[in-house]
Amino acid sequence: MSNYGKKLIVKPGSKIRLKHFDPGYHGKDESHKSALLEIQENLQKMDQLQYRMYAENKHSLLIVLQGLDAAGKDGVVRHVLTGMNPSGCISTNFKQPTNDQINEFEWLITTENNTTILKFFLHTSKEEQLARFKKRLDDPDRQWKISDSDYKEREYWGDYVEAFEDVLNKTSTEHAPWFIIPSNHKWFRDLAISQIIVRQMEEMDMQLPKPTVNLTEIRREYHQAAR
Repeated sequence: MSNYGKKLIVKPGSKIRLKHFDPGYHGKDESHKSALLEIQENLQKMDQLQYRMYAENKHSLLIVLQGLDAAGKDGVVRHVLTGMNPSGCISTNFKQPTNDQINEFEWLITTENNTTILKFFLHTSKEEQLARFKKRLDDPDRQWKISDSDYKEREYWGDYVEAFEDVLNKTSTEHAPWFIIPSNHKWFRDLAISQIIVRQMEEMDMQLPKPTVNLTEIRREYHQAAR
């Protein structure tokens, strides 16, 4: 099984260029069908691991999603984070901080709150973005997403790419790494992100706490009540 976390991580101190990452990469799988079983297994594991996280009450997980318009941030929430119990999740948007503010904030929450941070940049091509814009035009259920600025912003594609490269290079750290997720294929995006989340949660080595009651006594009371 491929280790996408190892392959797609932005190593701290590196100087990456997004043009060197193929947004159409899809690993060993050739289709959604071939990847579906692993995706489903990952979502099931996420549910189990989140249950342990809640019970143990010693860890938390912060997931950051970033990408250009139509990169698939909403799709990740719908198709990957559905593996989490909503009652244990908080979703929020954030404004534009400086790189120094990002590093300081992440260091604080990892050291003071025992929080694991995973940051995913959803990497799509300019051509794939345009194809998704067309789907929005053709699908009444997606037309609400259309903005007056969609096509004007495409003129600044190069500027946005440079800005994201700056963020990826300056804010990927040992305690809060970025992962560049090839996202032209939505199913591969879901596969890679779900695998990285599961492996990181497994490394937390979370354990269910021991019962705080006398189980022998509780069983006796149960049998008495069941008579």
